[in-house]
Amino acid sequence: MTIRDEMRLLRQVPMFAKVDAARLKLICFTSDRLVFGRGETVFEQGDTGDAAYLILSGTAEVEVETHDGPLHVADVGPNKIVGEISVLCEVPRTATVRATSELVTLRLDQEQFMCLVEDYPDVAVEILRELAIRLDTTLHKAGRIPIRT
Repeated sequence: MTIRDEMRLLRQVPMFAKVDAARLKLICFTSDRLVFGRGETVFEQGDTGDAAYLILSGTAEVEVETHDGPLHVADVGPNKIVGEISVLCEVPRTATVRATSELVTLRLDQEQFMCLVEDYPDVAVEILRELAIRLDTTLHKAGRIPIRT
């Protein structure tokens, strides 16, 4: 995959829609493209968070360990980002992410991710929007909020 291909993929992700081409190119050059096989763990709950992962292709499951055992909270796919909570909040990973198919990701290290958030308020707003949606979904799955009808 060329830098141009990666830039085109990034442009499809809502949070990168307003990021200028030069910054997108820099993200592509400085990020690591990682491939995980089905069943491989991207990161585990409790790990130190040093990067966020943008899913370029494939799917993964997100699972949280609770007092009652593992809770499947989401399935994620292309154009979704995972791992950003620990990077933003400087806390251990809040969930385990495991590939459910071949998973191609772009690994954005903490410094790179934080610079992006600071330089592009639209990116920060998209991340907040995604986190709010995830929180709502997780609370519903955990039975903390009655299911909407």
